[in-house]
Amino acid sequence: MNAPTEMDPLEVKHVKLRVLIREHRDLDDAITALEGTGTADPLTIRRLKKQKLSLKDRIAVLEDQITPDIIA
Repeated sequence: MNAPTEMDPLEVKHVKLRVLIREHRDLDDAITALEGTGTADPLTIRRLKKQKLSLKDRIAVLEDQITPDIIA
């Protein structure tokens, strides 16, 4: 029987990064759509924008972990 294959930790980070970027894009689209209606609840939009900022921070952390430090 074949042993289960495990993903390299770096690959896992890349997958998580792609998921977070997709979620960030989806939130951006949702915010744009809600603002476009003109009847959106301001509190809902504010909450979505907070979620989007949180995702942006998580994306930045993952990108820092993936990108190697290069000392010039």
